Amino acid sequence: MTTAKSFVEVGEREIKKLPTLRGKTIVNLFYEPSTRTRISFELAGKRLSADIINFSEKASAAAKGESLKDTTRTLNAMNINAVVIRHPYPGSPYIVARNTRARVINAGDGCHEHPTQSLLDLFTIKKRLGYLKGLKAIIVGDIFHSRVARSNILAFKKMGMEVKVVAPPTLLPAQVEELGAECSYNLAEAVSEADIIYLLRMQTERQARAFIPSIREYVRYYGLNRTLLKKAKEDVLIMHPGPMTRGVEIESDLADIPQSTIVEQVTSGIAVRMAILYLILSGDESE
Repeated sequence: MTTAKSFVEVGEREIKKLPTLRGKTIVNLFYEPSTRTRISFELAGKRLSADIINFSEKASAAAKGESLKDTTRTLNAMNINAVVIRHPYPGSPYIVARNTRARVINAGDGCHEHPTQSLLDLFTIKKRLGYLKGLKAIIVGDIFHSRVARSNILAFKKMGMEVKVVAPPTLLPAQVEELGAECSYNLAEAVSEADIIYLLRMQTERQARAFIPSIREYVRYYGLNRTLLKKAKEDVLIMHPGPMTRGVEIESDLADIPQSTIVEQVTSGIAVRMAILYLILSGDESE
């Protein structure tokens, strides 16, 4: 986060370019749709003068049945320097790491983790509030299928924050408390003590069956609206990793109020991912 802070200013310049990673090649290996993560990694690499290759599963040999292992070995033979991998299956970054000499960054693997999202979330919170230790965060929504929730619980706890997850019982994974989070089924009670309300999208694309009776019922009990927000602290932060479904997890106009950091998180993502690329690709290759 300290390194990312120095890169914020680069994004505010007229010419947003540094020569730091000139000559390095980064492959964005995305097997899932993405807007924020893919584009911010691409911008981060380009602002550091790296050469960026964007991989599309549908336009590659993967569409013909090539395995992730063979795709990775092919890229390794091209002497690339880093791979940014997003994949629908948990553990995919580890398969990539075992089959390449390049640095590997996890940009989201199934329902497992999304570590760079957690780093940019921490960066955004600290930028807004000035500190992290002792803050109380509630993470609301589809915890069961959310890689962001898992990474954020670990990251927030690591920085001395208190974390509570709020969701219907069917959307809470077993033993979630072992990650260090408290559990609650009552959003109306949880918002009153929160410094951060972190909202999650209902991930229907990962749900093999119905986990809630209806979206209407979910909105009634777990959607953030103005009535609930009146119970929260005046300076509470409203966060969301995107993409956001207005009118479901959040009342449409609440996404645009001053307490919302949703757009700011996107801006933070570029600086944080620049810092990650800088820290793993600059310096001695043998380190």
